[in-house]
Amino acid sequence: MRGLESNKTKIRHRIFTEIARAAYEGGDIAKEIERLPYKIIPGEVATYRESIFLERAVVGERLRLAMGLPLRTLSEQCELSDGVSESAIAEKYYVPPLINVIKFACNKCPEKRVLVTNGCQGCLEHPCLEVCPRGAISMAGGRSVIDESRCVKCGRCADACSYNAIIKQERPCSAACGMGAIHSDQYGRAEIDQDKCVSCGQCLVSCPFSAISDKGQIYQTIMAIKSGVPVFAAIAPAFIGQLGPHMTTDRIRGAFKALGFADVVEVAIGADICTLQEAQDFLDEVPAKKPFMATSCCPAWAMMAKKMFPTLAENISMALTPMTLTARMIKKNKPGCKVCFIGPCAAKKLEASRRTVRSDVDFVLTFEEVLGMFDARGIEAEHITDLSPLDQSTGDGRGFAVSGGVARAVVNAIRRIDPGREVKVANANGLPECRKMLQLAKAGKYDGYLLEGMGCPGGCVAGAGTIQSVQKGIQAVGQGVAAAENQCIMDSPYLHYLPLIEERPEPAAER
Repeated sequence: MRGLESNKTKIRHRIFTEIARAAYEGGDIAKEIERLPYKIIPGEVATYRESIFLERAVVGERLRLAMGLPLRTLSEQCELSDGVSESAIAEKYYVPPLINVIKFACNKCPEKRVLVTNGCQGCLEHPCLEVCPRGAISMAGGRSVIDESRCVKCGRCADACSYNAIIKQERPCSAACGMGAIHSDQYGRAEIDQDKCVSCGQCLVSCPFSAISDKGQIYQTIMAIKSGVPVFAAIAPAFIGQLGPHMTTDRIRGAFKALGFADVVEVAIGADICTLQEAQDFLDEVPAKKPFMATSCCPAWAMMAKKMFPTLAENISMALTPMTLTARMIKKNKPGCKVCFIGPCAAKKLEASRRTVRSDVDFVLTFEEVLGMFDARGIEAEHITDLSPLDQSTGDGRGFAVSGGVARAVVNAIRRIDPGREVKVANANGLPECRKMLQLAKAGKYDGYLLEGMGCPGGCVAGAGTIQSVQKGIQAVGQGVAAAENQCIMDSPYLHYLPLIEERPEPAAER
C-alpha cells in the first residue's frame, strides 16, 4: 500500500540501497550478492516468515531481480550469484518477463472465496440463505454455513447480510490485475500469463507477501555513471512529493548531481512536445481519417488496447511518448551521453527495451529505486546547497501525471491552434475502466472523441514505483502545475524541437 511504511517497503528499500551501495563501492559483486541476504536479514530467528532461511532465500531472489537477472528455477541447483558478473555492466536492457512471481514467497492465496465470519448473528430472517441462487447456504449451530462445493462466489449473500458478516475475498494480486493475467499454478501459487500481462506492476504493489517483483537497472546505471560518460536524469512529471518531504523542486538537480548524474531534465518538457504532436494529429485525422483518437503516453494502456482490441490499435496516437521525446532532445543537445528515465512506472521499463526506443533511453528506474541510491550515498535533501529549480515545463505538461491531465493539455493546445474546434473528451484510469471505455468506443459511442487512457488508477501518481499515497501525489502534482510560469504548452520554449526529433514510431501492432 503506497504511503505506508511497512515491513514489505522497508525490505524493498534495503535491497535497492544495498545494490546501489555495492555498485558505488565496487568490488566483487558475485561475492557481495552471496553475502547480502545475511546483511539484510541478520541473526538466527525469523521475523517475517516461518524460517529465517526462507526469508533469506526470498531476499536473494529479489536481489537477483534488482540486478536485472531472472529468477532461479526451483528444480535445479544454481548459485545465487549465477550470471551476476555478466549483468554487472553499463549497458543491459530489460529482458522479459519484467514482472516475476517468487514462487516460494507466495502465500497460495485462494483465487476467490466467500466466508461467513464470527459476526454472523444467526438472525431470523437469514437473507443470505434466501438470496443464494445455488442453495449453498444452510443454518447450523445458530449461524450460516456455506457449502463450498455448491458456492459460485457470486457474493449475493454478502450483499444481503445486514451485519456485514459475510465477506468476499479475492487474491490481492489477481484483484489488482486489470488484464486477468494472474491465475494459480498446479500448487496453488500465483502465476502470471505473460501473453496477457502489460507490466503495469499493480500486482506487485498489491501483494502483501512481497512475492511479486520487477527487474531493475540500479547497478547498471551506476556503472555507467562511474564510466565517465555523462548520464542525464530525465525525471517524470509525477516526481513532485515522491522523493521525501524535503526534496523540493529546487533541490532535485543538486541531489541528482550528488548521485553522479550530469544534470536533470523534466520529462514534462517532452509532455509539452507530445501534446503538440497529438493536438496536430487530432485536428488532421479526426474524424476525416479516424473515428476517434486515443492518447499514447501510457504504455500499459496502449499495450492493453493492442492485446484486447487489435482492431482499434490504429486509433491510438502515433505520437512519441514524453519519455522518448525528452530523451531524444537530450541526446540532440548532448551527443554521446546516456539517458536514465526516472519515474513511477514499471511498464516504462519494457517501453525502453523496444528496438525503436532503446537507442534513446538507456536506463529506467523508479522513484523507489532512486531512493535506495540516495541512501547508499548518504544524501539528505535538507543538506543540499545547490539550489536550482526545475522550471522548464508548462503546467499542462506537468499535469500529465494525473488522470485527465493529458486530455486537458491536448484540448488546451487545440483551442489555441483552432479556437473554433470543439473537442469531446472521455477518459478512464485503471485498466478495467480503460477496457470499458474501449468497448464503448468499439460500439461507436465515442466517434469524434479524444480518449485518454491511464493504466494505473489515478494516473501515473499511482504507478508501481511511487512512494506517496495516490491522493498526496495528486495534490503535490497540482501544486507543481500551479507553480509553472507558463500554463499552456503552446507557450513552451521547447516546441521548436518537435521537427528536429519527431519520428513516427513502429506500427501499432508492435506497440
